[in-house]
Amino acid sequence: MPTRRRFLSTTSATIAGAALLPVFADPLLAQTATGTEAAQPSEEFQVDSRFQPQVVRIKQSFAPGQLLILPRSHYLYFVIEPGKAIRYGVGVGKAGLEFSGTATIDVKKEWPTWRPTDEMIARSPSTYAKFNGTDYVMPGGPGNPLGARALYLFQDGKDTYFRIHGTIEPSSIGRSVSSGCIRMLNSHVIDLYNRVPLGTVVTVL
Repeated sequence: MPTRRRFLSTTSATIAGAALLPVFADPLLAQTATGTEAAQPSEEFQVDSRFQPQVVRIKQSFAPGQLLILPRSHYLYFVIEPGKAIRYGVGVGKAGLEFSGTATIDVKKEWPTWRPTDEMIARSPSTYAKFNGTDYVMPGGPGNPLGARALYLFQDGKDTYFRIHGTIEPSSIGRSVSSGCIRMLNSHVIDLYNRVPLGTVVTVL
């Protein structure tokens, strides 16, 4: 398994002149949430330029098609060919809640439903009061914390309950604030979702 030190020591600067990648449009991104759910997340928030998708050089030994995540740097890499990857900025888990190791993407969902885990409810019962003691599941949509897309991480065929997903809090990109999942801007996770198939290997260094 590659180490973070080994990976960082072989990752170079952005390829000179590399253009920003195309953004895949989704009609739901333009809709406004109604009722009691949170308002539609604003994608007008501008993250630092280093967290925008860009093509970078990496060590050639990383296999095309795999995902690599460096939580301390707040980057996710999708290897597109030997020595080259698309790098996205991400938000990651708080200390002690982050996922590490290797998993596979066994499920992909557009505008996924969401319910906090029992551990999340136990840690913050007031935050998740409407879920406590109920079987309520929040429907997918612009007000859902999982955002526009979700990639579900499994190990040995079992759900880890960790996800790579969109967010209704774009300011969390580049920070360690989640309950363990990997957050991306909705436009960025739509782009990634369209690139990675089921079975993709994800390694968190």
